[in-house]
Amino acid sequence: MKLSINLNKVALLRNSRGSDYPSLEKYAHMAISLGVDGLTLHPRPDHRHATSQDALAVSKICKDSNVEFNLEGNPFTEPSNNFFGFSELCKKTMPHQVTLVPDKQGQLTSDAGWPTDYKENKLSKFLSQIKEMGLRTSLFIDATVEAVEFAATTGVDRVEIYTGPFAKACAADSADLPKMLEVFTHVISRARELNLGVNAGHDLDIFNLSILQKCGKIDEVSIGHAIIAESLQDGFANTITNYLNATKESQSNVS
Repeated sequence: MKLSINLNKVALLRNSRGSDYPSLEKYAHMAISLGVDGLTLHPRPDHRHATSQDALAVSKICKDSNVEFNLEGNPFTEPSNNFFGFSELCKKTMPHQVTLVPDKQGQLTSDAGWPTDYKENKLSKFLSQIKEMGLRTSLFIDATVEAVEFAATTGVDRVEIYTGPFAKACAADSADLPKMLEVFTHVISRARELNLGVNAGHDLDIFNLSILQKCGKIDEVSIGHAIIAESLQDGFANTITNYLNATKESQSNVS
C-alpha cells in the first residue's frame, strides 16, 4: 500500500494569512525526504487552498524527486480568475495520476462518488484524452459493486473508493462496522476481477487505516486532513513516519 500525502490543508493554513508561510513547497520536500510515495493536490476553482500554481510547483518537485504526483479534481471545471481549468491543469502538470471527482462548484469536500447512472459520454471522452497523454486515471467512487462496474465501463485504470462512511463507522465503533468491512471486501475483490487498481481516500487516519487493510489489497491511500491534524500534537515528521510504518505493515499483512 503506497502513501500519498494530500497537502491541501497546508495550503489552506498558508492562505489564511495571505503569505507563503507555511510554505507548501517546503512541506512537499519534507514529506518526500521522509519517504512518502507521492503527493496529492486537489485545487478547486476558488483556490481556497491549493492553487493552480501550487499544482505546477508540486508536480515539478515530485518529478525531480522521482515520486508520484496525484492531481484530483472535477474534469469539467472551466478556467476562472486564476484557476487554469482542470483539463489545462492536467496538460500543464502532467501528473502521474489523475483522479476524477464529481464535486460541484463550491463544494466543501469530496463526499460522494460518481453516480452509477451517469450517462454523458463527456466523461469517457475526457478519460480518453488523459490516457492519450500517458497518464494513469482513477475514478472516485462510492463503496458499491455497482460503482466499480460502472467505473470499468469508462476505461479508467483505477478506482478510488470513498472511505468517509467507513471512517465514521470506525470512529463510533458502530454495530454497522462488520457489514461495512464485508462491503469493502466485496468491492475491492470485484475491482480486482475487473483488472482495476484500487485506491482509497477520505477521513482515513492512523486508527482506521489498520482496519481498512483487512478488506484486501489497496494500491494507494491518499491522506491529508488527519495527518495535518495529528501533526499539531506529534509533529509533521513523526506523524509521517507513523503513517509510513502503518502502510508498510498493511502491505506486509496483505502479501
